[in-house]
Amino acid sequence: MNELLTQLHTYSSEFTQNWNNSVLFITAASFFAWIVWRLVYGRLEVLAERTSFEWDNLTLHALKTPVSTLIWCWPGTVSLGFLLQDQFASKLNWLSTLKLLLVIAIFVWIIMRLISNIEQYVLEQQNRDETTVQAVAKVARLFFITIGTLTVMQAFGLSLSGLLTFGGVGGLVVGFAAKDLLSNFFGGMMIYFDRPFKVGDWIRSPDRQIEGTVERIGWRMTIIRTFDKRPLYVPNSVFSSIVVENPSRMLNRRINETIGIRYDDGRMVETIVSEIKTMLENHPDIDTQQTLIVNFNAFGPSSLQLMVYTFTKTVNWIRYHEVKQDVLLKIMDIIHQHDADIAYPTQTIKLEPQVEPLGEQAQ
Repeated sequence: MNELLTQLHTYSSEFTQNWNNSVLFITAASFFAWIVWRLVYGRLEVLAERTSFEWDNLTLHALKTPVSTLIWCWPGTVSLGFLLQDQFASKLNWLSTLKLLLVIAIFVWIIMRLISNIEQYVLEQQNRDETTVQAVAKVARLFFITIGTLTVMQAFGLSLSGLLTFGGVGGLVVGFAAKDLLSNFFGGMMIYFDRPFKVGDWIRSPDRQIEGTVERIGWRMTIIRTFDKRPLYVPNSVFSSIVVENPSRMLNRRINETIGIRYDDGRMVETIVSEIKTMLENHPDIDTQQTLIVNFNAFGPSSLQLMVYTFTKTVNWIRYHEVKQDVLLKIMDIIHQHDADIAYPTQTIKLEPQVEPLGEQAQ
């Protein structure tokens, strides 16, 4: 019995001294750490759900997969080092660099997931500018990817000061070679900061055959869906040299019509004009704070022309046409109520009586 205890003690001591060389033990420890992380994550998730603060949920969701990956990959890297070191009987210095790259990658991965979660959460809220949210998210991603790339380059032993010096010399060459790409990039930045339009806006350009709804604003191009449902891909640099109209931001829509009545109804023009103006002033869908004009405007070729100029409260295209139809029907009713009618193009031919010569009459 004493011999058995002695052997167990000896085996335990040897195993304790050499545990870091045991791949099996490291794997078991990784599995145990992963189980602990899952239990801790589950508990934290329950606590986060009880709070009204949403950002803790977003952070936990960003940490879930990257931390699990780190728990398995870091010990896996250590185990790989032990196996290769025993195999080649040499110290592998590149494993420390591999571990550093793993940490950098996990950190950048967590940040990218957190940015995506925040972007999605903010876009789900009401009254959020989709274009601004996407722009901030893209800038944040670009910033952290750049920081991660520079850190990786430094981990490989590259001199950042030398790289920046080379960038100053080579930047001019790269600028000439990629001037179109850079102009599109800065054109996209101009759109994000000046905000002449955003995703969902209806835009058009009198300079180019561009008209439709903005679907996406990228770093290089903007996607516009035309009214016949064709996608239009416009490089961002184009918007720096053309005039862009944004009808989506209009405050009112205009009704500007010329209505002709018959010349035979001229005596009723003043009364008709007065009643049309009164109708518009009392119409619930007409903005009386804007310009409102109803006047006898001109003598037309075949009608007395009345100008109707006013603005609707709605800017919705479909609703605007419904309001305009209602206004025109009411104008037609007013004209008919006074036994007048809307004129249509007519021509009057006057025939002069033919006069016979005096000589022929005498005969």
